[in-house]
Amino acid sequence: MRQDLRKRLGKERLFFDGGTGSLLQAAGLKPGELPETWNLTRADVIIDLHKQYLDSGCHIFNTNTFGANRLKYPDNLDDIVTASIRLAKEARRLANREDDAYVALDIGPTGKLLEPMGDLPFEEAVDIFADLVKIGVREEADLILIETMNDSYEAKAALLAAKENSDLPVLLTCVFDEGGKMLTGGTPESMVAMAEGLGVDGIGTNCSLGPAAMLSTVKRFVAAASVPVLVNPNAGLPESIDGQTVYNVDAHEFAKEMKDIVEAGAHAVGGCCGTTPEYIQALIAEVEDIPFIPPTPKHKTVISSFSRTSLIGDEAQPLIIGERINPTGKKRFKQALIDHDIDYIISQGLEQEKAGAHALDVNVGSPEVDEVELIQEVVGKLQSILPLPLQIDTSNVEAMEKALRMYNGKALINSVNGKEETMEAVFPLVKKYGGVVIGLALDEDGIADTADGRVAVARKIYERAADYGIAKENVIIDGLCMTVSADPESALVTLETIRRIHDELGGNTILGVSNISFGLPARELINSYFFAMALQAGLSSAIINPNNKAMMQAYRTYCALSGKDTNFTNFITAYQNYETPDKRVQKAVDDYKRKVLSALDLDGADLSHIRNVKKETDTPSAPDATKDETYGNKLMEAVERGMAGPAAEATHNALLTRNALDIINEDLVPALDNVGQGFEKGTLFLPQLLMAAEAAKAAFAVVKEALTDAPQETKGKVILATVKGDIHDIGKNIVKVLLENYGYQAVDLGRDVAPETIVETAVKEDIRLVGLSALMTTTVVNMEETIRLLREKKPDCKVIVGGAVMTKQYADSIGADCYGKDAMSTVRYADELLEQGLM
Repeated sequence: MRQDLRKRLGKERLFFDGGTGSLLQAAGLKPGELPETWNLTRADVIIDLHKQYLDSGCHIFNTNTFGANRLKYPDNLDDIVTASIRLAKEARRLANREDDAYVALDIGPTGKLLEPMGDLPFEEAVDIFADLVKIGVREEADLILIETMNDSYEAKAALLAAKENSDLPVLLTCVFDEGGKMLTGGTPESMVAMAEGLGVDGIGTNCSLGPAAMLSTVKRFVAAASVPVLVNPNAGLPESIDGQTVYNVDAHEFAKEMKDIVEAGAHAVGGCCGTTPEYIQALIAEVEDIPFIPPTPKHKTVISSFSRTSLIGDEAQPLIIGERINPTGKKRFKQALIDHDIDYIISQGLEQEKAGAHALDVNVGSPEVDEVELIQEVVGKLQSILPLPLQIDTSNVEAMEKALRMYNGKALINSVNGKEETMEAVFPLVKKYGGVVIGLALDEDGIADTADGRVAVARKIYERAADYGIAKENVIIDGLCMTVSADPESALVTLETIRRIHDELGGNTILGVSNISFGLPARELINSYFFAMALQAGLSSAIINPNNKAMMQAYRTYCALSGKDTNFTNFITAYQNYETPDKRVQKAVDDYKRKVLSALDLDGADLSHIRNVKKETDTPSAPDATKDETYGNKLMEAVERGMAGPAAEATHNALLTRNALDIINEDLVPALDNVGQGFEKGTLFLPQLLMAAEAAKAAFAVVKEALTDAPQETKGKVILATVKGDIHDIGKNIVKVLLENYGYQAVDLGRDVAPETIVETAVKEDIRLVGLSALMTTTVVNMEETIRLLREKKPDCKVIVGGAVMTKQYADSIGADCYGKDAMSTVRYADELLEQGLM
């Protein structure tokens, strides 16, 4: 009898199959022909393909459904997927591998970008994947393999669909560049945090790179993951020879390079594009004698966003959670909630990031608003602009679930407590969606006035969390800050609770620090000194206002003195130009004097006989170095931060005193350039790039209104198209947005576009630049044919190509003029052609 895959995965080395497209092309798949249709028309070829891989020794083999979804097959999806599973089972029977081979329902990306970056709603993506999962369950596939994901948000949608509609094992592999980044900025660590929280059974990487280039990414997966690590590389880099796609790593070299992957700790390995049964057979022979090392539980407390992970505990600096997105005690923020002033809410997040917060508390609960709807909007906006992880802070269980469901990462959840009713409501959500939950040390008996009582509640929370399958590392205990003005002993009780949770229970802790000082003068003195004492007692994280200098000074000084700030890097960066309060006050006074004298035309006059008799109340206060203008009041920063509303408002204001063209040339274009350069350097990621483009679009719209009487010129036209046979248009759509923001007119021909259509458009409209995109190796031949026809019919037209399968060498081999390695490349190339007079 065939065992459930989960009983073998992570216990022994397992092998995947290899590529599908190359074998189908060799069997006669025509350019532009859809591979999945062969499940219905060429069953014999599909069965033989599977059997070859089974005969080579693989354990897990994929159905021919990589591109199957209702967007691509609206009429016969069920037939295609059903046939694929039945053909795989028939191949397993013929290969006599019924007992040890597993049919994986292969789920690839939709080819679309999810909102707000694209036009595919998150829940629609879940539904699209759920269609496939339901068929897979009905036809009794053995597992679900979600592969070639280049967006963490889409991967989450697929994982939710798999977990909500089946109890099958679920594996996930994603596409990373050589620097370990996904298209939308995800990292091995951030993907592990989110996917493990959602209950994935194995995670890793596939496609895009050969084994050697994948090695560093694999090592990061092994270091981060508690579940088995999966690795399916390409056969090196693709090239086009005589109209055929070939790869530059042969089976022998592939197996040798995969040995390094296995020795690095990969638990299940196979191949992707360009690999064949010969590759898998060579791989198995090369690594079969290497001792198998099972995955080890990491027991780390980690939260994440789409691109960033934050470690909580003794191995890391204490986590600073910004408290400003919360209406409690904040009249201006509460009014923003009532007025639905999302831009103000987002500005609070941006200010806190700038001030040094590592994560952001998000609480929009107020009687005057619909919290369930508003928290989704705010979380969605924040995660599209900021890379910081978020803390979902609500007592409304429905709002909590909605926010967790659409959160792109592993959230911090505030909160649960020791009351049975609360734990029964919150723990199932933590288990389903993943996350690190804060446990308040109170229960049905209220808040204990001793450390013993609070520690007892903490133990109960840990125990009940374990009953739900939630590990101790995914619970942080709040020792509870009670105001000392009401109970002078409360600070000592809180500190003792923190110390004992840390020392006796080995747990992580959190405090809302400012609660300690309510009702007292000079609150920041109480708060900052208490904060330092709590950190010394073992506090792991704190909810504070990062804009408060005293609090951040206490924090950075503690980290420096405790050895958590390596080489004092953060301390020196923050305070290398530090001035004492007396110096700051004197500097402010001197600045004030200069302004007054200048206004009276006395600047530089001999005024030594005049004594300073200003009253103390007239002395201007020292400027707060952490304060800055709201991002929405500064056009360039509004664009760079992706805030469309403030960008439009700032443009309106600028037009009152400045020329429209000056605003474009001096503010908007430089802002876009800054973002583009950040993207190219890897300091900004695709979500920020696209949101900045949207903000620039809003600003340009205002400028265009001011120029309604002026001719609306463009730099030139650029054709964009995904080639015939390929429906994936993520890259093309991104390039379109950027081109339009840089003043070009994008002629978007869409997806699955025939070479003849592209050439006819270029000739008819005399367009000198064409951008072509392809995701799959089986469609690159159509890209090459398009270039050939353009050379024949429109020789003055330049061609730039891009997509997951493309490389510089591959682009050169098919005759392209330029390789677009990222979203900004087309803009840069168009600018070059424009300067040369070729556009």
